[in-house]
Amino acid sequence: MLRIHFQDVDLSLVRVAKAPDPLWETVLGLYRLSADGTDIPVFADWQRQARAAVRESGLHGAVGLLRQLVPKVGYCPDFLTPAEARDGLHAGLEAVRHTPSHRLRTDIAHAARDRELPEWAHRLGAADRDVLDDLTRALRLVHGAIVQPVWEDVEAVVNVERSMRGAALLEGGVEAMLGSLRPVLRWDRPVLSADYPLPLDIRLDGRGLLLIPSFFCWGKPVALVDPALPPVVVYPVEHPPTWLDGIAGRRTALEALLGRTRAAVLAALITASTSTELATRLGISIASASEHVGVLRNAGLVVSRRSGRVVLHMLTPLAGAVLAGGQTG
Repeated sequence: MLRIHFQDVDLSLVRVAKAPDPLWETVLGLYRLSADGTDIPVFADWQRQARAAVRESGLHGAVGLLRQLVPKVGYCPDFLTPAEARDGLHAGLEAVRHTPSHRLRTDIAHAARDRELPEWAHRLGAADRDVLDDLTRALRLVHGAIVQPVWEDVEAVVNVERSMRGAALLEGGVEAMLGSLRPVLRWDRPVLSADYPLPLDIRLDGRGLLLIPSFFCWGKPVALVDPALPPVVVYPVEHPPTWLDGIAGRRTALEALLGRTRAAVLAALITASTSTELATRLGISIASASEHVGVLRNAGLVVSRRSGRVVLHMLTPLAGAVLAGGQTG
């Protein structure tokens, strides 16, 4: 059982991650990659494609290296999913590359409690920086092979999840938002609990909690083991059973409905952007970007908000559901 203990001050410090975490998705993607394909049908087609990508890219060595630390069942070292990854893959990999020696020693010792580790892992625990460089490179390559090809869909579905939690927050406050996480997480003030493979109690003690919706998480949430680290809980989002089969079809349908450029503008706004940023990213004029945003805004798919001296455009929950293939929770 996982039990997260709140104090009153922690309720004001609950946040939902602004975007998918690329290293959490990579680590959890490795769990899905190694699972029996019949266990979770929703990932079966992705699993076939991801395994083919690993084979064609010659990444069996990189996957094998990571699987020594990310087993099919059991503890994954906390240092592989640093907080810095919330600012993007590069920031996360740099944080992994510069993991402090004491963190490596602690995490490897914890992993060695329940399984035999290879000799290189013990060298990693002794802060061998060459091994850490190899591990960081493996993370980058595996992310590129198994996660990056579906990143747009990961972003779209997580965006829908954020919108749903935001709606619950606006309607009923933080406790209503925590209550809306059922059945995966259960809120019974002052404890947020979940089924878990081992007993784990996390006391927030005024530090708040970051909720990280995850595309490749499945069934049960995941938390960091070290109580000294900033508290997070990673939990699974819902997505359509046919999400992978429908990617190409949804894109084609959106292009037929909206036109290729307008569909591209909609997809690009998974990340809030200015008209100038959209124009640069899509290779169109600023005037064209503004015109397309205006049409999408009038259709209820985009909202625009001033932030200082710029105007940011972002998707509405309706647009997020459209991009995610109609998933509304």
